[in-house]
Amino acid sequence: MDYFVYIAKNTQNRLYTGQTTDLDQRILRHNKKRGALFTERFGDFHIVYHEKYQSLLEAMRREKQIKGWTRKKKEALITGDIKLLKEL
Repeated sequence: MDYFVYIAKNTQNRLYTGQTTDLDQRILRHNKKRGALFTERFGDFHIVYHEKYQSLLEAMRREKQIKGWTRKKKEALITGDIKLLKEL
């Protein structure tokens, strides 16, 4: 089974990082205001970045790592700016 770590953005430009086994279903749940309290409150998200992992443990570790980053570092990851990502 594949596990995904993802970053979603809403219309208010808020970012949410999570992990799932089904990206399409997860974003539908977020937008139906079911799931994470943050996405229930702010709604209307779309996935702007994702990574695939073979184990749940790897995905959980990566999710925790990304959640600890600054917004600027998350945006560098989303845009693929590796140079800036390493600097931050």
